[in-house]
Amino acid sequence: MECRIATLEDLEQIAQLFDAYRVFYEQASDIKAAEAFLAERIAHKESVIIIAEKEGKLIGFTQLYPTFSSVSMQRFYILNDLYVVPEERKNGVGKALLLEAQALVKQKGWKGLALETAPDNPAQFLYEKLDWERDSEFYHYFWRNK
Repeated sequence: MECRIATLEDLEQIAQLFDAYRVFYEQASDIKAAEAFLAERIAHKESVIIIAEKEGKLIGFTQLYPTFSSVSMQRFYILNDLYVVPEERKNGVGKALLLEAQALVKQKGWKGLALETAPDNPAQFLYEKLDWERDSEFYHYFWRNK
């Protein structure tokens, strides 16, 4: 297995993974929209998508969105998406993607990575094993445009 940053040449396969990820979160399947969304993110350098590849097939991805911390005046990534195909789960793919994301942050000299997850997400043990710290100081809010 190899992890690397995706390019537009990977778009068709990434769109399949991204669509499966969205379906997992109870969204309607829409490959064309997934492909358009990802193409725009990659083309405009609005996100970094790290992919895991095994024998020429993509088996997982994580998508990172760059942002800033005003208080520390540093850049960091929001790890927004992490997905591994069901048949490859528990084989170290998620760990490899997280380590690749951490290496990218170190290489750039950025502040770090942030993510949020559901309280029942079983990946929490992996995050904590890789030195992610659960935030117990701050509440997170979200305003939804209705």
